[in-house]
Amino acid sequence: MPELFEDQAPAVAALSVAGSLGAEEKRPVLPPEFNWRDYTVMLLHVAAEIEHSLMVQYLFAAYSMGGPQVPEARRDDVRRWQEVVLGIAKEEMGHLVTVQNLLTALGAPVNLDREDYPWGSDFYPFPFTLRPFSATSLAAYVVAESPETWSGPKADEIKRVAFESTGQYVNRVGALYSRVDAILKDEEFLPDESFHSGTLPYQASWDEWGRGYTRGERGQDSGNVPDVKSPELLVFGVFSRDSARRALHEIGEQGEAPDADLEDETSHFNRFLGIYEELTAWPEGDQALVSRPVAQNPVTEHRLDESEVAALGVAEVTTSPITDPVTALWGHLFNLRYRMLLTDISHAFRLAGPVDNGGVLTGRGALVHRAFAEMYNLRALAGRLVDLPLERDAPDGPRAGPPFEMPYSLELPHHDHDRWLLQRDLVQASRLLTDQLLSTDPSCGGDPYLVALRESDQRALEQVEHILSRKGCTR
Repeated sequence: MPELFEDQAPAVAALSVAGSLGAEEKRPVLPPEFNWRDYTVMLLHVAAEIEHSLMVQYLFAAYSMGGPQVPEARRDDVRRWQEVVLGIAKEEMGHLVTVQNLLTALGAPVNLDREDYPWGSDFYPFPFTLRPFSATSLAAYVVAESPETWSGPKADEIKRVAFESTGQYVNRVGALYSRVDAILKDEEFLPDESFHSGTLPYQASWDEWGRGYTRGERGQDSGNVPDVKSPELLVFGVFSRDSARRALHEIGEQGEAPDADLEDETSHFNRFLGIYEELTAWPEGDQALVSRPVAQNPVTEHRLDESEVAALGVAEVTTSPITDPVTALWGHLFNLRYRMLLTDISHAFRLAGPVDNGGVLTGRGALVHRAFAEMYNLRALAGRLVDLPLERDAPDGPRAGPPFEMPYSLELPHHDHDRWLLQRDLVQASRLLTDQLLSTDPSCGGDPYLVALRESDQRALEQVEHILSRKGCTR
């Protein structure tokens, strides 16, 4: 064991016993203040937050990659890696949606938040940080997605780099899913009637969310970059104990491939590990040029009182305020579209039925359609932000990058009518921001993206107004 880990060996051993339930003989212990169903729901809330956090961090890393500073001979490799990381982020979205299905089947509220539950802090892989892609950030991703059996000198070295990168030992994501599965498989903990098959019409399905992918055929080329396989989006409906366990098994298999040979490229672990090995074989000078000079943790304003954070015993978080006024507007627009994406997904879980009726989108179909549109909007807006200056007086300084700031609330109104009013609020807010950008930044006067976004928002607004006018949307 490397010297860095020797002093921490007892703590690591304790964490392994508490956090990993790979062995059959291990039995979960019910913490105070819970019964087994409530404890399972809490763990699934933590799982949802982890999947959400990983998805966002992987997206930020991927968006930061590339740029004119990359040596010409390295650009094909960087572009290929970027497509791989984007594919993994898309698969994390599938994991996030599947966890919502698990929650829905248990009669629990969906959770699209991030890292708000201190009870589950031991399960979080590492502190949430938006960082440009690098060998050090990549090491943390490798360890987080690694199988329990991963060991040896190479594993120890990457764990060392991940420790130095994050300031803590990186926890395996699979440990949490092992804990949940140990509860799900025992009818003494959760009886069969805990799983509500009647919720299936409200759950996300692969037919809705697998758009653009081929079920079970990840071997196909992505179509964007040669020799990069397309993502395999996993979205499983949950209606019984067996279907819940299958969903967790498939998520774990895609993440770490615990039962597969390490040469199996399809798992997140092996894809990240392969990129890490390629990148670290480069000269250090070239490694430093793989990403644009994007700031870490960009924010549109100060939101953290660091003295309070320190007093709570939480690791200090360093943010990078966006002080350039035009860049800040783009950052606010990104945050708003991010909120719209999360709201669309959450709202879709409140509606049952097909996505279309005789070729006409239903309310649920409109939300799924808009969620896909927001995914494309986020990528387009991130592409702008990684090239825009962070600071007002430093046009040649660090770039801003997408802030991914969470909204003040993800709670949806109780009444269906009011949920659609919220949708209208968000579209109108986007129109205000878009108009402000078009009037503030002279270079945006004929910006094709903003013009198209404004037209798209107008269509969305008309659609929402039509739904609000229907008799079925009254309270």
